[in-house]
Amino acid sequence: MRIFVTGVAGFIGSQLAEALLDEGHDVVGVDAFTPYYDRDAKDANLADLRDRPGFRFIEADLRDTDLDALLDGVDVVYHQAAQPGVRLSWSDGFATYDSCNVLATQRLLEATRQAAVDRFVYASSSSVYGNADSYPVIETDLPRPHSPYGVTKLAAEHLCGVYAANCGLSTVALRYFTVYGPRQRPDMAFHRLIEGALDQQAFPLYGDGSHIRDFTYVGDVVRANVLAGTADVAPGTVVNVCAGGSTVLRNVIDAVANAVGSPVPIEQHAEQPGDVQRTGGSNDAAQRLLGWKPQTNLADGIAAQVAWHRSRRPSN
Repeated sequence: MRIFVTGVAGFIGSQLAEALLDEGHDVVGVDAFTPYYDRDAKDANLADLRDRPGFRFIEADLRDTDLDALLDGVDVVYHQAAQPGVRLSWSDGFATYDSCNVLATQRLLEATRQAAVDRFVYASSSSVYGNADSYPVIETDLPRPHSPYGVTKLAAEHLCGVYAANCGLSTVALRYFTVYGPRQRPDMAFHRLIEGALDQQAFPLYGDGSHIRDFTYVGDVVRANVLAGTADVAPGTVVNVCAGGSTVLRNVIDAVANAVGSPVPIEQHAEQPGDVQRTGGSNDAAQRLLGWKPQTNLADGIAAQVAWHRSRRPSN
């Protein structure tokens, strides 16, 4: 198959492209290199991909590029690109989230419809749930985002549903729950915790560390995407992609310290607007519809991410 991956230079997109190439598919990867974090990190994610047979990279912005030409002959679209993060989505920052997460998705959906692509897989987020009334959350629970970022992810998810219902476009939205692992973005908690332990630099802890998260390993998320590309599911399907566990952040800090062999210095900060107290999902639908189960436990996942961080450091 010929597959189109947006956000291909990112944390998840680059590893998804590698997995698809491993399965023998041709991959067209697109990334705009938006300035959310350093381009060098994204170029490093692409380093191995660029030389692989069957891979073509295009630097382009989904908000204004000619998508019809890029989708010619494409069988499956994986839409990983987005403006991430909760804390910058407030105030003047919202315009960027709106254009990157909503407008770009609508343009891509429209082009996908015109190109008669077989499947559109959208990377959604557990942020659409907000602070739920009960846990674990299931896909039919009422979404109530707690941040502007979550609002834009839900809006794009609804756009997938609209194109499915009105145009018959076969869309699948995967709601990711706190993804971690090698290549994680530098703004994310595991990345900062591990770097803090390695360098003995303070990790900024917002709140008292009592937040609970359902942490999902990137390799498991990639596998869910691959399965979603061909699964026999109804247009407009929505699926949680989560480990199905609940871990207190304080315990993660201790686990990282144990994996690195050094304590994590902590710098206490006030809780930030938009941060939910808890995430936790049921993956029953993913098991039933995609044949997917998480395979990597938290300890092994942290060890893999620590090894990646160490591999990026100059050898002595």
